[in-house]
Amino acid sequence: MKVLYVILITILIAGCGPSAEQMTATAVLAQAQTQTAAPTSTPTTTSTLTPTLTPTLTLTPTPTLTPTLTPTFTPTSTLTFTGSGRIAFDTQRHGRGNGEIYVMNADGSAQTRLTRNSVDDFQAAWSPDGSQIVFVSDRDGNYEIYMMSADGSNQRRLTNNSAEDVTPAWSPDCKQIAFFSDRDGNYEIYVMNADGSTQTRLTNNEVDDYSPKWSPDSKQIVFFSDREGDFEIYVMNADGSDEVPLTKNSSNDASPGWSPDGKRIAFVSGRDGNNEIYVMNADGSNQTRLTRNLVSDVTPAWSLDGSWIVFVSERDGGNEEIYTMRADGSEQTRLTNDPASDLFPDW
Repeated sequence: MKVLYVILITILIAGCGPSAEQMTATAVLAQAQTQTAAPTSTPTTTSTLTPTLTPTLTLTPTPTLTPTLTPTFTPTSTLTFTGSGRIAFDTQRHGRGNGEIYVMNADGSAQTRLTRNSVDDFQAAWSPDGSQIVFVSDRDGNYEIYMMSADGSNQRRLTNNSAEDVTPAWSPDCKQIAFFSDRDGNYEIYVMNADGSTQTRLTNNEVDDYSPKWSPDSKQIVFFSDREGDFEIYVMNADGSDEVPLTKNSSNDASPGWSPDGKRIAFVSGRDGNNEIYVMNADGSNQTRLTRNLVSDVTPAWSLDGSWIVFVSERDGGNEEIYTMRADGSEQTRLTNDPASDLFPDW
């Protein structure tokens, strides 16, 4: 029961039902201008032709056609990426009641299963170079952190203790992994090398700290905590020093994640009555709501170019499905469609 509760609060804000926790469409404007050679006729003819040449240059067709290139924002044709450019997620769609990890293209196509176990594999996170996926599994009796190649091969265990180690997050240089664990009595933030060595505790509180995410410059880690009596978002230096609150509400704020440029943080908040996705500046200012539904929208993750956000919503039929939207909240589009829940997307 404790494990299930941890999973839920990592995905959602406390008090909600069992719901789940980076795409630039850049239009290229081509401008071609034709040049007409001056006539070689007599001066008297030149003065006559000059007025007719001027409108020919101003009526170049290319500038008037450029608007037709901009309306198309289909993910498969217009996105640019670093790393893998695919979305990892977990689902129970295979019918055995346990979570398995899948990957899909940014438009929802080519959904491919990577893990096959009778136990849970979930919370997949891409390495910044797109070559590895770190994830959580209880295949060895309790929730531990594992790693595999991007195609699902070479699965190996990174943590090994009797406590729960969950929600892994890569450092931008691929050298470290942050996670949270209750190995010291309550949930705290830890870091380890990418091979599982040098596991080090960063936070030390009587309450719980969850869901760490690195800043793009590797200097800070954002997380959420209930140290003030409700879930609020904090930021600290990568060594655990200088913890600073970014949100303060009577409701819960959770599931933070940095934009790739380090300027914004996406998060989930229940401040307007139900779980919705918000963004704020990295210093906590300008907190802005992106989604607006009567159901929960949770677990935002940025596309690798910072122009899109992937998230989970219950808006279509009450089960959790994966959606994308632009970083301003527009063009919200469903990617998955399955009776089972699709959770924890990561770009």
